[in-house]
Amino acid sequence: MQTETIQESAKLKQNFQFTLSRLGHEIRNPIALISSELQLMASSHPEVCRFEQWDDLMDNLDYIKELLNELSDFSHSGTVSLTPVNITEFLSTIIACEKHTLDYLGITLETHLEPISSPVLIDRIKMRQALLNLFRNACEAIAAPRGRITVRLTRADDCICISVADNGCGMTREQIQKIFTPFVTYKPSGTGLGLAVTKEIITAHHGSLTVDSAPDQGSVFRIFLK
Repeated sequence: MQTETIQESAKLKQNFQFTLSRLGHEIRNPIALISSELQLMASSHPEVCRFEQWDDLMDNLDYIKELLNELSDFSHSGTVSLTPVNITEFLSTIIACEKHTLDYLGITLETHLEPISSPVLIDRIKMRQALLNLFRNACEAIAAPRGRITVRLTRADDCICISVADNGCGMTREQIQKIFTPFVTYKPSGTGLGLAVTKEIITAHHGSLTVDSAPDQGSVFRIFLK
């Protein structure tokens, strides 16, 4: 009975992701056409760009494009191509790229990376996406000065642990229970798919993603991989 329930749940999840993929594909084409038409309109009639409604229109169009991209990410997040990677070097490269953005935002970045020579099987592109989602989530949680993000890489029993911690606003217990649910967001401009995508990617790696958080105490997301 339990096996049948798991199989049924997996089938429902697969169907849901397929539906999202089809929906995103069908919406993307008319959105691209609308965007092209608006660009032609602005080129032929530059005065329309001075209308207050024009900026609102373009902002909403950008939001729809972002949502479509995240829908695509979510529908494909369970498919990974695993290759052996030096996880310390991989993480160092991502951190080096992200540091420029954090410096610009005035956020201090601390790193504590344990040298791990044993290769870890990951999908480089998907894992990078998952980590960048956690970085973005941490940045958006930090609203006050003296923001800080701490990244750690450590061994944990028979696996490795990558943690991303911030000293931001934190979350309540009720929020923690829902943050990995698609389309659930507590941010004014969020799509509610970033952390859901991250969770799916880590699950596809046969890993786990946990979070510890409390209001005004920041949050710590931990990725565990074999």
